[in-house]
Amino acid sequence: MKNIDKKREEREKSLCFKNIAPLRKKLRALPSIKDVKVLLDDVITLESKSVIPEEKVYIEEFAKELKPWRKGPFKLFDTFIDSEWQSQIKYNLISPYFNLKDKKVADIGCNNGYYMFRMLEEKPKKIVGFDPSPLFRTQFDFINHFIKSSIVYEMLGVEDMRDYPEKFDTIFCLGVLYHRSDPVSTLKSLKVALEKDGELFLDTFIIDGEEEIALTPKDRYSKIPNIYFIPTTKALFNWLYRAGFKEIKLLEVKKTDNLEQRKTDWIDGESLENFLDPNDANLTVEGYPAPKRAYIKATV
Repeated sequence: MKNIDKKREEREKSLCFKNIAPLRKKLRALPSIKDVKVLLDDVITLESKSVIPEEKVYIEEFAKELKPWRKGPFKLFDTFIDSEWQSQIKYNLISPYFNLKDKKVADIGCNNGYYMFRMLEEKPKKIVGFDPSPLFRTQFDFINHFIKSSIVYEMLGVEDMRDYPEKFDTIFCLGVLYHRSDPVSTLKSLKVALEKDGELFLDTFIIDGEEEIALTPKDRYSKIPNIYFIPTTKALFNWLYRAGFKEIKLLEVKKTDNLEQRKTDWIDGESLENFLDPNDANLTVEGYPAPKRAYIKATV
């Protein structure tokens, strides 16, 4: 517990960084809107008849300062945040496979909380998000200022799960594993954080093939620098078995396309169309197989 408390203190200091502190100041100045109606659908929508034009302007200008918006979409009164990822596609893909009612749930790499806000409809006992990014934490606090949920946001990472004082019935780890240089150790950390009979929902890059192997990019994959291993599905299953998971199910395999990830006015820089070979969308710009994800459910 002392290790976690120390980590929390260290990570919280990032909220005072020179590029984040002004955003936190503006966060504290957000208006208090009465009678907010929250619609937790594909577009997380906030509505209120009491919000005045000046408040709408402040909210929209602040939202733009919080770019880039990777996950979403959100609609805050008259401001539509068209995020880079159409996150409802992933959520709607995996949601038929889980039941979160009265469960303790963790979202590892939770970003701005889009998935966690959607999960509120499932009536879980508790939701805890884990992500060390001060910008994503600030985006979450911005949205939650109006939703006023009881979601707990920890500025911790998957590497902290072994020491975390609580265990969870369900853990989501979406789009994290390929960023870890030791995937089996990472999966072991997730297993330790699960209650008996707990379940893990995982998505990660995969490559096609029947062999039990993994691609290791030399430098970058799809222009992303910190990608370590991209396994075949069989290799991914082996990692999970070695980490101690028992029942493992492949839920879906989906190639990332321009409907799910694309450049919008709410991000700065490039997106999927820039990451693929301009002459062959089946390859990345580096010549590797284009991004494809496996969605897995594993129990302990």
